[in-house]
Amino acid sequence: MRNVRLLRRGGLTVAAAAAFPLALAAAGPADARGSGISVSTTGSTVSVVTSACTQINGSWGTGSLLNSSQDDFSQGRQVALSGTGVSQSAAWSDVNPGTYTVVVVCSNQQTAGTQSVIVSAPSTPTISATASPSRGVAGGLGGAVRDYGPVTLGVGAALVGAGVIATAWFVRRRSKPYRL
Repeated sequence: MRNVRLLRRGGLTVAAAAAFPLALAAAGPADARGSGISVSTTGSTVSVVTSACTQINGSWGTGSLLNSSQDDFSQGRQVALSGTGVSQSAAWSDVNPGTYTVVVVCSNQQTAGTQSVIVSAPSTPTISATASPSRGVAGGLGGAVRDYGPVTLGVGAALVGAGVIATAWFVRRRSKPYRL
């Protein structure tokens, strides 16, 4: 009995999950006006992506970038949409910092969407007043700053080898005090 309830609940969940995309697809173009576009910024570049437009006479439509004093999409910086039947996009470069509105109008004169975007001022690099070595830190064998020659490295290797031999001799002598 318990298994039947779980199967019935699972079946209802699957049916609801299958019906949700169908309900969104049936929503029509009037409902897509607010969410038919996706706007993003990277530095001083604003880009928009949509899938709401269809190609008419070789044109997908236009995207307009409006500042706060412009209220009509024909007043802003216009760029023709480019892309495929799946996705169309437009981009504006060298956009000054501020708040803008992006409007996408398809070639059939239907508005695909409108969205506001904030373009931030580019960050300026910070210059440090501390001096640094010209080659960076050279840690590990050979020291931190100078290159040592083969004679110095050979003497160092001999000292390390002598230390290993002395340690082995000392440990052996401690374990058996009557031996040399």
